[in-house]
Amino acid sequence: MSDYQVSRAVQVGGASVGGGGPLALIAGPCVIEGREMALQVAEAVARVGEEFGIPAIFKSSFDKANRQSLESFRGLGMEEGLAILGEVKREAGLAVVTDIHEPGQAERASAVVDLVQIPAFLCRQTDLVVAAAGTGRPLLIKRGQFMAPEDMGPIVGKATASGEGGVLLAERGTSFGYHNLVVDMRSFAVMRGLGWPVVFDATHSVQLPGGAGTASGGQREFVAPLARAAAGAGIDALFVEVHPDPPRANSDRETQLPLRELPALVKQVLAVDAARRSIMEGSPE
Repeated sequence: MSDYQVSRAVQVGGASVGGGGPLALIAGPCVIEGREMALQVAEAVARVGEEFGIPAIFKSSFDKANRQSLESFRGLGMEEGLAILGEVKREAGLAVVTDIHEPGQAERASAVVDLVQIPAFLCRQTDLVVAAAGTGRPLLIKRGQFMAPEDMGPIVGKATASGEGGVLLAERGTSFGYHNLVVDMRSFAVMRGLGWPVVFDATHSVQLPGGAGTASGGQREFVAPLARAAAGAGIDALFVEVHPDPPRANSDRETQLPLRELPALVKQVLAVDAARRSIMEGSPE
C-alpha cells in the first residue's frame, strides 16, 4: 500500500496547489520593506515559476506582529502593504499571500490577497481561523511549533466548517528545547492524511527562535538540505523567504535565502520531487 496520499487541489488565484499537480512555489521577502524591492522579488519569483513550469505565489507580510522586541521592524502597515501586494498582482501576474493576526484584518486582506496565512503561533485561535475562512479565500495554516501534526485535524475542521476556499497546511519545525527547531519528516504524511495539500516552510524551519537575544537567529545553511529531504518525503509546495541582500534585511536576516540562490534551490527540490513521483508510480498498491 502506498505511503503517499494525493491531496485534493486548492485553487489560489490562477495557481493550483496539490491534487497531484506540479510542486508549487510560495516565495517572497519576510516583510514588505518597500514597493521597489517587493516588485523586484516578485518578478524574480515569476521568472522562476516560468523557467520551471510550476505555479508561483508571492508571499510577504504587511505587519510582523510576533516580534521579539519593541525595537524590531514590523512592516509598512496594512494599508500601504496591501496596496503594494495589489500592485505585485497586477505587475508580476502572481497570486499573493500575506498573514493576518487579528480577526478584524481578514476581510480587508482578503479583498487583495488570494491566500490568507494563519501564523504558527496563532493557528489555534478560533476567531482568527473562522474569520479568515469566512472570507471565502483559501487558508495557509502553519502548524504551531508546539503542536503534534495530527492535532491540526480540529483546526482544519474549524476552517472547512467556516468557508469553502480550502486549506494548505505548512510544516515549519517543532520546538526542541530552547532556541531550536527540528523538522519531523513524518509530519508531512500525517498532515496529508487530513486530505489537504502540505507545504514545507524551509526558511522558518531553520530559525533559532529568540536565539539572537532581541530577535531570532537562524541557520540558513540548512535550508537546502531540509528542502530536499521534504521533497523526498512528499510535499505539494515549497515555501521559502527570499531577499536580495539577507544580511541587510529588516527581519529574519539569518534565515532568508539570497534571491539569486532561488533558481538553484528550486531545481534541486524539483529533481528530488520528480524522483519521488517516479518511485511512487512504480510502487504496487
